[in-house]
Amino acid sequence: MSTSHPLNQAVINQALQDLRNGQLRRCLAMGFAERDLDALKYPELVSMLVNARVPWCTVTVNREVLRRLLQQVRQVEQEVAIIDRMLRAGASTELVSQFYGLTHQEVALRRAVLGLPKRKGRHPVLSEAQEIELWHRWQPELQRRQQPLDDTHGLLLTTLDVAQAMALPLSVVWATVQQWIEQGLVSG
Repeated sequence: MSTSHPLNQAVINQALQDLRNGQLRRCLAMGFAERDLDALKYPELVSMLVNARVPWCTVTVNREVLRRLLQQVRQVEQEVAIIDRMLRAGASTELVSQFYGLTHQEVALRRAVLGLPKRKGRHPVLSEAQEIELWHRWQPELQRRQQPLDDTHGLLLTTLDVAQAMALPLSVVWATVQQWIEQGLVSG
């Protein structure tokens, strides 16, 4: 007993749905001619096409589009991991919003999902000893990575690594680094 080809069924179902929604161009883009689409008005012809045992259509994979889509998934996963890391390291809502466009509500939700306590107020500023130690850790790391100052995302990742290594809140470390840059203490 031979069965109909599933690809034929899928293509006909999609074409009929597109036609019902007035998407004639999508049907034409799939490879149908207008006279082919006219045949889809007749149930007996649709039945014959759906139940055909041989495939009358083919699938091609656009590898470039596929590659870009898969790359987007990886980028989103990396972005989520960095956001989680930032929040665990004491990033402010404003900092997360600046880099990743999340709203206050989205940041609050991410904090809740991560089981982080609700923050109230600002982190305290660094003591002089902490700022000196930060300088002695951050500046060599910046040079080791050859991190340009205009690459804010890379600068954030460098700062995040140092903040975590020192167990200091990222938002305070980031603000301190930004002050150094604005004051011209760091060359890039």
